Amino acid sequence: QVQLVESGGGLVQAGGSLRLSCAASGNIFSINVMGWYRQAPGKQRELVATIISGGRENYADSVKGRFAISRDNAKNTVYLQMTSLKPEDTAVYYCNVQGSLWQRLVRAEFASWGQGTQVTVSS
Repeated sequence: QVQLVESGGGLVQAGGSLRLSCAASGNIFSINVMGWYRQAPGKQRELVATIISGGRENYADSVKGRFAISRDNAKNTVYLQMTSLKPEDTAVYYCNVQGSLWQRLVRAEFASWGQGTQVTVSS
């Protein structure tokens, strides 16, 4: 199967920056979409940003111009650089990776979630 390990969350003051990382490992054949989602207390999980294998990026309106998603295909890793952080960015951030893997000599699709990393922005 595919495992995701996230890192980089923490506590930061408003206006500060953080960088999240998410590394995928396992019998991966290819990765199509890598993305970040977040869930604040009492709210539904929402899309933050995604990046596809060709490099095209997509952002939620609330983070455009402040967050930047990137990926290192050689390392199967996705990053989220967050700048000009606001208290409303406080949430648990989850990475999501979709692609295909080898399963008993057969390719199969997968979609995996990271364990989540807390980002807290103080005012």
